[in-house]
Amino acid sequence: MTKLRPAAPAEAWEWQRLAACRGMDSDVFFSPTGERGAERRRREDRARSVCEGCRVRRVCARFALANQEGFGVWGGMSEQERRSASRTVG
Repeated sequence: MTKLRPAAPAEAWEWQRLAACRGMDSDVFFSPTGERGAERRRREDRARSVCEGCRVRRVCARFALANQEGFGVWGGMSEQERRSASRTVG
């Protein structure tokens, strides 16, 4: 049986209101089925360019790492970058 984590209090999500990506098409941050290679790198680069100037970038990256987000670009980090960072820290 899969264990569910308890929901975070609303304050824990408040940072998302300040995110540069708020209101953007999520397709920039999450890969469609079958996306690979150069196409994936271009999309991830577009996502990173949004994250680059975001004032909550570090909070976003920490959130994704702490919650083991398995998909998408969060705080300028791809899934692979987060997996690598988790292995380094953990």
